[in-house]
Amino acid sequence: MELTDIVKPLLTWYDGNARILPWREDASPYRVWVSEIMLQQTRVEAVKPYFERFTRELPDIQALAQVPEDRLLKLWEGLGYYNRVRNMQKAARKVAQEFAGELPADYEQLLALPGIGSYTAGAIASIAYQICVPAVDGNVLRVVSRLTASRDDILKQSVKKRMEQQVGAVIPAERPGAFNQALMELGAMVCVPNGMARCDGCPLRELCEARKQGIVMELPRKTPKKARRLEDRTVLVVRDGDKVAIHRRPGKGLLAGMYEFPNVEGFLTDDEVLAFLKGRKLSPIRIQKLEPSKHIFSHIEWHMIGYVVRVEELEEMDASDWIFIEPQDTGRDYPIPAAFGAYTKYLNIKWGLDNN
Repeated sequence: MELTDIVKPLLTWYDGNARILPWREDASPYRVWVSEIMLQQTRVEAVKPYFERFTRELPDIQALAQVPEDRLLKLWEGLGYYNRVRNMQKAARKVAQEFAGELPADYEQLLALPGIGSYTAGAIASIAYQICVPAVDGNVLRVVSRLTASRDDILKQSVKKRMEQQVGAVIPAERPGAFNQALMELGAMVCVPNGMARCDGCPLRELCEARKQGIVMELPRKTPKKARRLEDRTVLVVRDGDKVAIHRRPGKGLLAGMYEFPNVEGFLTDDEVLAFLKGRKLSPIRIQKLEPSKHIFSHIEWHMIGYVVRVEELEEMDASDWIFIEPQDTGRDYPIPAAFGAYTKYLNIKWGLDNN
């Protein structure tokens, strides 16, 4: 099977079946960029409202370059992978300084910007600027693996590079953006990542080598992921009247620079929590155990228990790394990661898209 054979049926299918998405309606370079970064590891339907809010408040490169980091993280709150949006701001500042506030219409220059890899550079270049370069993400790797019946490990860089070259060789000069989006759309809607492939509705079913060989569900091949490291944590919702304690995480590492409820490793008993707070010269007057929660990061899984603790006499506390704020202040100024979403409800804190 020659990949050139897929171009016409794929584009015909895409023209009749492409989803209506906000970043497609106005495919400016900036909007394509924002959408592609948001869509990494996140479903399209979940991204839509975040994209609308983000681009409404930060409509262009200049706005992104200038927004305070805490507000930037707050706008991203709920999407996770916060280094992605930090890298976006670094790139925006570079673009503002070196390219007059417009993403360059050049694949190599895009690739040199912080946080932009070969896929994102290819998406911006082909969709926004109609440059003939491939945009190969996980969906496209899966489609190409099945079309060609490739048993190679798609997590290997050499395999990805080869498939990028295969796709790049057949991109139609007159519609590079549509072709790349059509491959991605086929992978998202028909040649799906989880569950049975919908071969009966595939415009390329008669060309697919994996279908002919009866091995569609065996492909693509991927190296098994390492098991996540499990961590037990005790989360403390410490209240003084209407105020609540939060703490800022270190500037590097997991959830870098984000605000969080104070928490400690391990599962603490009521008495251990009270002793911990007294050690910080706080005076607990009431403690209530909360339900357990779990949050999954890419390489770590947190298992959490929580407590609401009311305290008094803050004047003498030994907690200089904690600040006590009004819960409503988190709505704009203090981004709290989704990992703590199970416990924000005890303060009527606005989190993620609840903060508009």
